[in-house]
Amino acid sequence: MRANLRQRMIEICDEKITKKGEDVGLSFYAFFANKNDDPDALMEVATWWIKTHALDHFEKAVKIKAMVAVGK
Repeated sequence: MRANLRQRMIEICDEKITKKGEDVGLSFYAFFANKNDDPDALMEVATWWIKTHALDHFEKAVKIKAMVAVGK
């Protein structure tokens, strides 16, 4: 996954954790606006989330942050 997407995911995870605590869950849609203005990036993250890692629709932000940070 592109470095800028990884960085964006980490930032969003940090924001959600700060606002709602370490138990907060999120889906891959959390990293995008409510409009499809970057379909390639959306598909890249969706592929990473669904195909590569077979994650559930909602996962803990701390888990996603850790996975992204180590480059999994």
